[in-house]
Amino acid sequence: MSHGFAPVVLDEVRAVAARYPRREAALLPVLRVLQRVSGALGRAEEELAAELLGLEPVRVREAVTFYSLFRQKPAGRHIIQVCINLSCSMAGAGRSLAGLQTRLGIGPGETTSDGRFTLLTVECLGNCDRAPCLMVDEDDHGRVQEEQLDEILRRYP
Repeated sequence: MSHGFAPVVLDEVRAVAARYPRREAALLPVLRVLQRVSGALGRAEEELAAELLGLEPVRVREAVTFYSLFRQKPAGRHIIQVCINLSCSMAGAGRSLAGLQTRLGIGPGETTSDGRFTLLTVECLGNCDRAPCLMVDEDDHGRVQEEQLDEILRRYP
C-alpha cells in the first residue's frame, strides 16, 4: 500500500485519518497532507487516500477536482491569487491581472518556468473594502494599482 511514499508520510497520513471517527470525514485533511508532501495531487496520492480510507477512487477524484484548494499539478514557490469578483473587477482587478500576466509571462492557472510564481484567479478574498485586492501566499495586498506590481513581486524571491 505504500505507493512509493516514505514511511514517515504514511505514518502522518494514518495519524490524520485516525482523528476522525468516520473514515470518509478524513478525506480533505488527508489530501491536504499528501498535497503538502508531494506538491500536488496526482493518481498515486488519490489511490493512497482511497485505499487508506476505504473509499472508491472516484470519490477521492471528485474531491480533488471540486475543491480549489487542491492542485493537480505542482505550484510555484509563491501563489498569487487575484480577486476577480464584482467589487474588485469594478475597482480595476483586470488591470492588475493583465499586468501580472505580462510581467510573469503566464496566464491564470499557470506557473512561471522558474517555478517562482503560480497565478490564480479567485472569486473573493474577503477584502472588498480594499478592492482591487490580491494575495501572495498568506499576505493580503489591497487597493493594488498596476504600478505597484513590480514592488509586490520583488518581495517574493
